[in-house]
Amino acid sequence: MKKRIFSYLVVTIMILSTFLTGCSNSANNITNEKKDKVVKVGWIGSLSGDQAVWGQCESSTVKMMFEDLNANGGLLGAKFEVIAYDTRGDAQEAVNAVKRLTSQDKVIAIIGPNASGQAIPISSVLEEMKVPDIATVATNPKVTVVDGKVKPYNFRVCFIDPYQGAVAAGFAIDVLKAKSAAILYDVADDYSQGLSQFFIETFEKKGGKIVAKEGFKTGDTDFRAQLTKIKETNPEIIFMPYFFKEVALSAKQARELGITATLMGGDGWPSEQLLSMAQDAVDGSYIVNHLDFDDPDVQTFKTKYKEKYGKDVELNGYLAHDASLMLIEAIKKANSLDSVAIRDALEKIDIKGITGKITIGSNTHNPENKDAAIIKLDKSTSTGYKFVQKYSPRD
Repeated sequence: MKKRIFSYLVVTIMILSTFLTGCSNSANNITNEKKDKVVKVGWIGSLSGDQAVWGQCESSTVKMMFEDLNANGGLLGAKFEVIAYDTRGDAQEAVNAVKRLTSQDKVIAIIGPNASGQAIPISSVLEEMKVPDIATVATNPKVTVVDGKVKPYNFRVCFIDPYQGAVAAGFAIDVLKAKSAAILYDVADDYSQGLSQFFIETFEKKGGKIVAKEGFKTGDTDFRAQLTKIKETNPEIIFMPYFFKEVALSAKQARELGITATLMGGDGWPSEQLLSMAQDAVDGSYIVNHLDFDDPDVQTFKTKYKEKYGKDVELNGYLAHDASLMLIEAIKKANSLDSVAIRDALEKIDIKGITGKITIGSNTHNPENKDAAIIKLDKSTSTGYKFVQKYSPRD
């Protein structure tokens, strides 16, 4: 009997030992899994084509931000991997990239793109897959709101075209004291159409006169026919709401034709390539921008980017920085790596970024009342840009 009891005890101890060892190994595995968990974040934008200089800067910035986060321990027991896809500046490529990121790569959120024409059509995929996106420099109102209804999974970190167009027109009349303006715009681009529309509305509302409106198509290189018609109307301002390559070409051609009007544009202008391509043709022009490049708040990031990549950061990099900051803050606020929880938290974002205060409107998914900076292109400065003032169309 004693032997039988002893045998039972031995067997019981062995079973308990195995069970406890299994639990211990299981606990260790859980800990290791949590420690080694990798979460994917997507980025989309132009890595090739005319806007590649911006896309490459954005992609590099987002990767740098999450590398820094990982180096500081990550978040919620996870490290982050950035998956970047090239949209080639094409709307369908943007849709395809989002499909891959959400269905194949299983990202928890996406940053980008910078262009409205690519940001608008991805909405249906985001809603189907329930993954939030934060556009960087996509300023058309339809990126986040259509027919008064907010798109549930689309957000942005930049101000929008109505605000940007209104700022440009208001500054032209209130500060530059212009009474007439002409428009040269890209008829095939949502961004260019949007800025044109809202510039015209504000300029005319404030008593100015639009004396000419001429269009071209993306990829055009000769603008002389349109500029000749504009010259005949003798405007004080020519508003050029498109991107740096076409700006450089059209500005040089305008000056060659003897046009002396002040040139104005939006956030599609700033680039080192603009200054090297256009040279004196854009000197003295004004642009609406998202920040002052010489603001003390941006210097740490500027220096870090240049040390890491060996080149100056483009405008898009600043917005990509703040989009990454928004996403990281949303993950913290949600205390979750779940995409829907992150989406909910994005509606409550209220942070100070390097481009200004970012308070997301739950009914717009836009940063509300974000300051705009008026920048003058000035070749006498070390950067080629000179901060003029903060301006609001309400001023």
